[in-house]
Amino acid sequence: MNSDAIVVLPGGAGTLDEFFEILTWAQLGLHTKPILLLNTEGFWTPLIGLIDHVIDQGFADAGLKDMILVADTPAAAMDILKTHLA
Repeated sequence: MNSDAIVVLPGGAGTLDEFFEILTWAQLGLHTKPILLLNTEGFWTPLIGLIDHVIDQGFADAGLKDMILVADTPAAAMDILKTHLA
């Protein structure tokens, strides 16, 4: 993986596939790069709710949520990434 961070833009099935693959790799310790959802106009809010549901139902540890950063705007995403990559 030739990047310093992963930024997930709004997208479809392929984007979801890549998001969950990179999230799984983080769980397995294959990388420690920040994973950021760019939640433009609340696009990823239902996905965040699903992840909360999976945790609430006991299918994932609450630490899963700590692996995901969320920003509502590109400017906020840049600020978050600057902090995590410093």
